Amino acid sequence: MSFPLQCQLIDATFEAIKLSVSTELLGRMRVAIDVQIRLYDRASCANAVESAWIGYLRLPDPMAGQAMQRDLNLAAFDFELPPALIAQRPLHDRSASRLLHLAEGNTADLQFAQLPELIEPGDLVLLNDTRVIKARLFGTKPSGGRVEALIERVLEPRRALALLRTSHAPRSGQRIDFGAAQAQVAGRCGDLFELVFDTEVLELLERSGQVPLPPYIEHEPDALDQMRYQTVYARHPGAVAAPTAGLHLTQALLQQLSDRKVSLAFITLHVGAGTFAPVRTERVADHVMHAERYQVPHATAHAVNAARAAGRRVLAVGTTALRAIESAARDGVAYPADGETRLFICPGYRFQVVDRLITNFHLPRSTLLMLVCAFAGLEPVLRAYRHAIDRGYRFYSYGDAMLAERAA
Repeated sequence: MSFPLQCQLIDATFEAIKLSVSTELLGRMRVAIDVQIRLYDRASCANAVESAWIGYLRLPDPMAGQAMQRDLNLAAFDFELPPALIAQRPLHDRSASRLLHLAEGNTADLQFAQLPELIEPGDLVLLNDTRVIKARLFGTKPSGGRVEALIERVLEPRRALALLRTSHAPRSGQRIDFGAAQAQVAGRCGDLFELVFDTEVLELLERSGQVPLPPYIEHEPDALDQMRYQTVYARHPGAVAAPTAGLHLTQALLQQLSDRKVSLAFITLHVGAGTFAPVRTERVADHVMHAERYQVPHATAHAVNAARAAGRRVLAVGTTALRAIESAARDGVAYPADGETRLFICPGYRFQVVDRLITNFHLPRSTLLMLVCAFAGLEPVLRAYRHAIDRGYRFYSYGDAMLAERAA
């Protein structure tokens, strides 16, 4: 069964059962079924729905903590940023970035190299160990028209989902010549095209792909970007954008944390292209969050629960680490998990397990800024951003960082 047809059949099945379940259960089922849809399982529709029920019964409630202030408008998260403050290149030394500490509404200007002094022995630091793939490919259609592909997800060794930029959307069955490989369009679901390659996708990307820098970085990717748009602890290929809060960490800083008896634990969340998608609804509550694959190992869930039981604090390095562990938590307890999350965190959200957050400075009106405002308070965060702008902090992926304490 083709992937687009699976999408249609599963959606039809979901519509058919709407009349027989409560609104609350409906929401949980929609998220659970979405997990299966977006895993692109090639089983039958019936098996996919059955798997969704199994996922619903076994995983933490995917809606837990997802309250929000219903009256929030997008304009509440707007601010003016001078273009000169958008960092276009990384600093020579990863840890040379500045660090703005936000605690109880107060700010302190520090250096990122001071981070180990701000974390107590016994505390737990969560790191996202996803690895950015060279996901951008350039090719041509048989007509000669140019195609730019962003590989969003590798489904099988020779199959992938991609966003395609071209003058006319390719038809199913059409071939695309990427120079070092050929691909055929197998179908479409929403904005994504399923491509079947004549070689293994990850090997092709490593040979011929380009680092998918964010749209606000204006230069073409080069050798420095290949090295620096990646954390030093990246292990699992799959992201099309870096977990940028981790870009400041060096092996020396990680060693200093270990020497202070600070515990380190890893989750994996493969950052998707949706992280750059603008919020298009004026009412924040109407926004539909993009889905991203994540995994919380058993050892990490255990480490989080042990730290909390001992009265120690949990620090998430980046919004992706925070979203992953919060997606796998329920009633203050973290669980192992392997699936997808659409968790949308904005003011009103009830945090489950994270006490502190390291994050870069984000775009106005973005879901990432909303998450930080939910964590540390809307007004305190916007004041901190104004302070950062006044002091010339560098913004976005290659910019400086903030250490935020969770608001009471």
